[in-house]
Amino acid sequence: MKVIQLHKNETKLIQRAAKQNREAQHVLYELHAPKMLSVCRYYIKDVHQAEEVMLNGFFKVFKYLKSFKHEGSFEGWIRRIMVREAISYLRQQKKLEFAVEDDYLEHDSSNNINSNIEVTEIQLLIDSLPEGYKMVFVMYAIEGYKHQEIAELLKISEGTSKSQLFKARQMLQKKIKELNNNSYGSN
Repeated sequence: MKVIQLHKNETKLIQRAAKQNREAQHVLYELHAPKMLSVCRYYIKDVHQAEEVMLNGFFKVFKYLKSFKHEGSFEGWIRRIMVREAISYLRQQKKLEFAVEDDYLEHDSSNNINSNIEVTEIQLLIDSLPEGYKMVFVMYAIEGYKHQEIAELLKISEGTSKSQLFKARQMLQKKIKELNNNSYGSN
């Protein structure tokens, strides 16, 4: 029952915010800003730059709120805007580069790594990836985009998307193994 009530309240809130009601916009911002900052942080290392991108994203959310059709999740709609805003920011900063497309190799699932690594350590490892690898990895593994969607958004081929993901996974696996060896191998 609470879920239905929350959904009705959010719908009313969205409608009020679409009519430029600042209080409703503020409430929506407060509800979604923490998650959206996390989304932006996946793409942008610097917290202050990620926050700036998030604020620009919310500006667009409120500017185009009337176009939200209430089909699907409002949070998902905001998230897509934030992802596009992060991609746009990285392009403007010329930080978004992709390696030359190699033949894509299937992921070897026997290479799974068991680890007790903290979430903050994983974020740091992801941050250490080259921007192109990081972007594709986050979009695919964390945001759930398909390679076709990634290719369209980033203006690359599906093969490049798959190759970037494969290389990102390889790099992360190597870094996790090194971290595990350094942490647990010295006992």
